[in-house]
Amino acid sequence: MPQVMEFKLPDLGEGLTEAEIVRWLVAVGDVVAIDQPVVEVETAKAMVEVPCPYGGVVTARFGEEGTELPVGAPLITVAVGAGAAPEAEPEDSGSGNVLVGYGTDHSRTARRRRVRPGSAAPAGAAAPAPAPIATAPPVTAPAAPAPPATGPVAVISPLVRKLARDHGIDLRGLSGSGPDGLILRADVEAALRAPEPAPVAAPAAAAPAGERVPLKGLRGVVAEKLSRSRREIPDATCWVDADATELMAARAAMNAVGGPKISVLALLARICTAALAKYPELNSTVDLAANEIVRLPSVHLGFAAQTERGLVVPVVRDAQARNPESLSAEFSRLTELARAGKLAPADLTGGTFTLNNYGVFGVDGSTPIINHPEAAMLGVGRIVAKPWVHQGELAVRQVVQLSLTFDHRVCDGGTAGGFLRYVADCVESPAVLLRSL
Repeated sequence: MPQVMEFKLPDLGEGLTEAEIVRWLVAVGDVVAIDQPVVEVETAKAMVEVPCPYGGVVTARFGEEGTELPVGAPLITVAVGAGAAPEAEPEDSGSGNVLVGYGTDHSRTARRRRVRPGSAAPAGAAAPAPAPIATAPPVTAPAAPAPPATGPVAVISPLVRKLARDHGIDLRGLSGSGPDGLILRADVEAALRAPEPAPVAAPAAAAPAGERVPLKGLRGVVAEKLSRSRREIPDATCWVDADATELMAARAAMNAVGGPKISVLALLARICTAALAKYPELNSTVDLAANEIVRLPSVHLGFAAQTERGLVVPVVRDAQARNPESLSAEFSRLTELARAGKLAPADLTGGTFTLNNYGVFGVDGSTPIINHPEAAMLGVGRIVAKPWVHQGELAVRQVVQLSLTFDHRVCDGGTAGGFLRYVADCVESPAVLLRSL
């Protein structure tokens, strides 16, 4: 006898409490194998394919595409042991997996097969699955309004009835003054003398309310995080203009020798990790519960990336241990995943410092909001040709504006200024960086 198992939306980690159904990968009646992805969901951080820990026949799906479900809500029900594909594992085995790529390794592709009502099961197969379970509780039609009372009216005289009928008076709405509530001519005449109720003025046409965009999903998480940053972090910003001509020349020389191309972002990231080694106060976080500043041993470097879903901040792990070539490769890999919506939640969390290159939008400066719970963010404007005094003479140079927003609880302006000045010095003379390598 098949056992119907309910698979609920699992905890996808990183504090996520809900997910939106983007695409169903199976239909009711399909045969699924253990750990086969059954639905693609979008969390506030990434797109995730959710595998089912049971093998059998899908008997119900809960929620249409576009529906947002909380963690723990039913996703599908599976009749375990009914119409199982040959690749499926025994009915008493389940992986318990929640994310693709973890746990049981299925290198074989599971066959998708629909069990149709009334079709005969193949030889050696279990009995057909029971009829599909309803995907949602039946909707009860609202109760119809009670009909008006149709009992006898307490009136005897036909003249009273005619008088009421001629003047549109509903006798059922009158209270009779006669014996036992009998309605008399005087009652109808009193109703005729009663003042007409004042007409209700039609409400003025309301102005268009405008388009409403739900503050949920990625946009909602970004809004909450930025608001929290503003509430909790007493931030300050300092900035400086730097001559990036030598940095751009150094990059061109690196890329001229062949091999993978080095990006400007990678060079700036390498400069940041060297600066954080000199000023570790900025690679920290504040533990409010313990009332302590926690200085972190590794630099997990976040970088802002604009995608169709909005702004995301992928994280390069252990950036301090990478050279410019490795940083370039990792930036490219994470950016491609971000644009495809395939970043895992772990790729978007755990950052200790963020590099924000808003120069790609054609702007020179900004005052970034710190990516909570980090302590600082370096902003980089566009690198553009400008008049600049170089070696005592006016020249056209490649100039960039650098801005540092920092948590004033972890350090004072001297530390922040020292960090930013070191970054600017490395940008203006990349040879300065060699002392830190």
